[in-house]
Amino acid sequence: MKKDFTFTIKNLRLDENYHPSNNTRLTTNFANLARGESRQSNLRNALQMIDNSFNALAHWDNPQGDRYSVELEIISVDMDIDGSGETFPSIEVLKTYIIDNKTGERTEGIVGNNFSSYVRDYDFSVLLLDHNKDKPQFSVPENFGELHGKLFKYFLNSDTYKRNFSKLPVICLSVSDNKTYHRTENQHPVLGYEYQPNESSLTEQYFKKMGLQVRYFMPPNSVAPFAFYFFGDLLNDYSNLELISTISTMGTFQRIYRPEIYNANAVAGARYKPNLKNKDHSLTQIVYDREERSRLAIDQGKFTEENFIKPYQNILQQWSANYA
Repeated sequence: MKKDFTFTIKNLRLDENYHPSNNTRLTTNFANLARGESRQSNLRNALQMIDNSFNALAHWDNPQGDRYSVELEIISVDMDIDGSGETFPSIEVLKTYIIDNKTGERTEGIVGNNFSSYVRDYDFSVLLLDHNKDKPQFSVPENFGELHGKLFKYFLNSDTYKRNFSKLPVICLSVSDNKTYHRTENQHPVLGYEYQPNESSLTEQYFKKMGLQVRYFMPPNSVAPFAFYFFGDLLNDYSNLELISTISTMGTFQRIYRPEIYNANAVAGARYKPNLKNKDHSLTQIVYDREERSRLAIDQGKFTEENFIKPYQNILQQWSANYA
């Protein structure tokens, strides 16, 4: 079966005037910040935190700590399944741009960073929960994540992606509180010390089906390692400034969303076990609704089931069976 899905990319500047679009997953970090009475101050403060973090890491030839600024662009990808012109919101990521305030130069950073996907919401918040309902032991459905992984790789191989982006994405996530991480002797000047987990996780396996591998690093000025998902060679395919744009952006979001881990008052040691019940942490001056985020993930998964999985089930099953 030959089936060509088509993609449409929309770009939207993420600044203090940002308002989430109707198709944006409301659990997305930046969408959560951009709601409620504190939306503008939330965004302004978060963007300032990103700039401060960037300059702290890019400290060479930067005596005043204000040489660089980071611009963020929301990349929304819509997919047309059957050629009807009707689209479904496929994924949403962030693209960074680096502004050199000394030279006036504006260069591309990294695309990816944050990763949002309605189909992933369906997989984890509907399919996985239904599969384990009333079962004594946790298990994973057969072929879990395969459709999502194939759709993601298909997009990366599309002409649409290649026309818009010069490099493959890097996605930066928080570490899992279910695993223990051990610091190695490998140290990168920007990414910091590398950590290795004691076991693989369902998230790692899910992203592997998307073609991504993972390494864990704790950058300078951070208090816990991050999970960096990537293609190719993370340490050599991207410049130091490109990597710093991702670290400063996602480090800021994680300090807001996961302060127990990333705004903790103690730095991760040689053996590190993340703890979401850690009381020894500081809060940022930014309002973030974590309870709403958890609740909305299920709503978004059900939305995907009704508007994507069920209507296009036959097309998707046939396509997935024939897509290598």
